[in-house]
This record gives sequence, C-alpha cells and structure tokens, in this order.
Amino acid sequence: MGKPRGRERLLNCDACGRRVPRDKAISFSRATVYSTDMKTSDDVRLMTWRDSHYCPSCAKSLKIYEKKKEQAIRRSERERNSGGGGGRFGPND
Repeated sequence: MGKPRGRERLLNCDACGRRVPRDKAISFSRATVYSTDMKTSDDVRLMTWRDSHYCPSCAKSLKIYEKKKEQAIRRSERERNSGGGGGRFGPND
C-alpha cells in the first residue's frame, strides 16, 4: 500500500484554529479521569480519552513536539547526567 494521492483532508488546530493538512498535523491524546474520591468500595472512576490536533508551530510551543535533532540532544544530556549506567544498582552490586 503506497501513499494516498491527491489533496489531504484539512483539520483545525485546537490551539490557534489554523487549517492544517491531516498528514502534517500532530495528534495528541490526553486522558481525563473523573472520580468520586471516596475511599470506600463505592468509588467510581471514569476515564475518557480526547484526541487533539495541533499545527506544528503550536505543538512545538506547547512542548508536545520537537525536532528529531533536539530529541537526540536531550536524550544524550539525560544519559550523561544519569551516569550512563542505566541500571538500578551501583557498579559494585
């Protein structure tokens, strides 16, 4: 199956309202939990998922999306700061 040809459907950005092609928009799912906050067995929880679509500029400013190069830089900084061991135990354990 190849790429679909022709004009892509347009979506509205949830932050600024800009019309963006569907393949260029960044999709983001957010969970919302509604609870009665009762500490008994009568506690009722409802979890709903909401899909949001953002244009690239809004997604970048909301820290949802960043360039691959920036992701690699952040990942390497995180590994360098953690000591690079990656395990739970020290070198002697």
